[in-house]
Amino acid sequence: MCGIIGVVGDVNATKVLLKGLERLEYRGYDSAGIFVHDRNNGGQLIKEVGRIKRLEAKVPAELTGTLGIGHTRWATNGKPTVANAHPHVSADGRFYLVHNGVLQNAAELRAQYLPDVQMASDTDTEVAVQLIAQFVMAGASVVEAFST
Repeated sequence: MCGIIGVVGDVNATKVLLKGLERLEYRGYDSAGIFVHDRNNGGQLIKEVGRIKRLEAKVPAELTGTLGIGHTRWATNGKPTVANAHPHVSADGRFYLVHNGVLQNAAELRAQYLPDVQMASDTDTEVAVQLIAQFVMAGASVVEAFST
């Protein structure tokens, strides 16, 4: 089973996210990842296959943003690989997304709306984040893009 954790505040988001993912450790998953944003240094996306300890080993000690998301994934779309682990990022780098569940029509959405977008994964979640970015680039507000 997948799990999602998010943090916004005046705390070290990296520590909160990793601790939260550790608490989700035994729910059954194949990969995990975090995205942490720091106002001064931008964001960093880190993903890994397997146990949370493997993800933790990839996280630089100096990564200390105050905003972030984390996810443990149970493969429903695509094999258990780093590329298929969440979070996923839009091609323009603006949006990062995690999601639990299955988008039954992901292939159709990809073919209809994203034929020219180079996908980095085999997941339905990446289709969703790329769609959001495409809708915003076409003039929708972020709120409208998420609700379209």
